[in-house]
Amino acid sequence: MAIDESKSFIPLNIAVLTVSDTRSLDDDKSGNTLSDRLTAAGHKLAAREIVTDDVEKIRAVVKRWIADPGVDVVITTGGTGFTGRDVTPEAIEPLFEKRMDGFSIAFHLLSHAKIGTSTIQSRATAGVAGATYIFCLPGSPGACRDGWDGILAAQLDYRTRPCNFVEIMPRLDEHLRRPKAQGATA
Repeated sequence: MAIDESKSFIPLNIAVLTVSDTRSLDDDKSGNTLSDRLTAAGHKLAAREIVTDDVEKIRAVVKRWIADPGVDVVITTGGTGFTGRDVTPEAIEPLFEKRMDGFSIAFHLLSHAKIGTSTIQSRATAGVAGATYIFCLPGSPGACRDGWDGILAAQLDYRTRPCNFVEIMPRLDEHLRRPKAQGATA
């Protein structure tokens, strides 16, 4: 990968959702990690919320953000494990129009290099819905750092070569014939 300095950076509107029964905005280290990193990269924090580990509550927030033309990307943190309360993939995967299996693979490769086989305890997932990219990361600040620094920072930067998610955004909803991505024909 390389950065094409001849291109201008395009800031995206990114919403961050923390899924936790115990966190508040005051002590949400993972949400802070993502918010700090995305704004430091030049993106805009479009929204930030915390919801409990509840399928309907998680899904309601993400559906609202998918429908919002002011949100390009949703990143969730938390609820990707195997305990009874971990339901983020169950809440969000049914919303995907297209799954992004490569994200999970890339995340696990990155994670394995740092935490070894413990990476299999995460169900990190991603997809596209309504011309909105959705990435579900584990709830630890380290996993959020790894996901952002190792994958998302580059893929959400229009200057990244050989390819990135930003350059295909205008075509994400071409099959729907609606202009959220501002590139589809009406």
